[in-house]
Amino acid sequence: MSIRHGLLALLERGPRYGSQLRTEFETRTGSTWPLNVGQVYTTLNRLERDGMVEQGGADEAGHALYAITDSGREELRNWFEKPVDRTSPARDELAIKLAMAVGAPGVDIRAVIQSQRHHTVKAMQDYTRLKAQAITALESGPSRERDDVAWLLVLEQLIFQTEAEARWLDHCESRLIRLSTTAPGAGGTPGPSGDTRPAATAVPPTQDVRPAPLR
Repeated sequence: MSIRHGLLALLERGPRYGSQLRTEFETRTGSTWPLNVGQVYTTLNRLERDGMVEQGGADEAGHALYAITDSGREELRNWFEKPVDRTSPARDELAIKLAMAVGAPGVDIRAVIQSQRHHTVKAMQDYTRLKAQAITALESGPSRERDDVAWLLVLEQLIFQTEAEARWLDHCESRLIRLSTTAPGAGGTPGPSGDTRPAATAVPPTQDVRPAPLR
């Protein structure tokens, strides 16, 4: 649905053709969610079927142009006005992986958590560096371009998201340790092959390499 409404938002600025819409969508979001031309035209065909866009001739190069209709503008306004629905959250691969790793034969869930933590922290550091570059570009530029501001907002969302993921992974690790020490008859935390290790040494300490809190 975000692609559908994203294309409508771009078309509200004026008629566009497919590859132009793809380029502008990726520019606005910093190529965080890349599109292919086929995906764009499939979405445009559905929007045209639903009466939200219409073909409006061609440009000088012969590209078929699409324009938003009144129904499309109304749909776009409703999208902007309504909050994003969180009652049916999207599937999260990491949450599913950890859920399946609990008690799985031959799987050391602590190793899974630590591997993911290192990857998440690295991503957070990369996003933080890109944010600093984006702010410098905005402050030094002659004007604050709409696409640059949009990209900065997307970057900050990614930073908050990865920061929350790192905290959740820390929580998962602590939760598993607490459960292993309070379970009846538990002498340690389950290892990769069903062995047990003392809770005090179950998880080796890891260096905290997370960046400083956002300002």
